[in-house]
This record gives sequence, C-alpha cells and structure tokens, in this order.
Amino acid sequence: MNQRQAVEVLETIHELYPRNFDVTDKKMALFIPQLKKMDYKGVMRKLSDFATKHPYPPTLAEIAVYPPQKNEALEKMRRWEEEAKQVPEETKQHFRQEIKKLMRDKSHDS
Repeated sequence: MNQRQAVEVLETIHELYPRNFDVTDKKMALFIPQLKKMDYKGVMRKLSDFATKHPYPPTLAEIAVYPPQKNEALEKMRRWEEEAKQVPEETKQHFRQEIKKLMRDKSHDS
C-alpha cells in the first residue's frame, strides 16, 4: 500500500473507535512504514471484519495482510523448463542413455 492508503487505514480505525484510538504523529511514524508493507484491500477487509466483532481497536497484527511473495523456487523451475525446451532431442536422448549406463554400472558395484 502507499502512504495515502496507510493514512486512510489509521483514519478509519480512528473513525471506528474515536474514544480509543487517536491518530498522533508518533503513531503515524511507527505504523505507516509497517502498513506500507501490507496489502491495502486485504487490511481494509480485515479491519471491517474486526470492527463487527470487537469493541476495541485492533493491533496491526490483527488486521495485517501481506501481499503474496514470489515463489523463487517455482520461478527457477519454470526457467529450467523453458531452457529444457531449447535442448535438442538427440542431446536429451544421449543424456538418458548415459544415465541408464551409469545406474547399471553403479548397481553392479554394490
């Protein structure tokens, strides 16, 4: 989320809990950097759900929703698959034969 959205989250909490949550400069300085790491729509949805169930303001942990992180391993596998498509079929066949030969040789060693 961006700065404006983070401020909006804090202002919304204040509107929902005017006696229990003041938006001070200190709270903004502490909370905005944390809120900026989160997903705005997810946080607002969680805040809405929270407000229907609790008479007290939420902690950031209670309304936190983070954007999904990229799965680096999955991305790497996709790149490998794309690279594998570029390898000629005869190279793949030769590799399979060499692996079979290696497995036969190793199984006779045991």
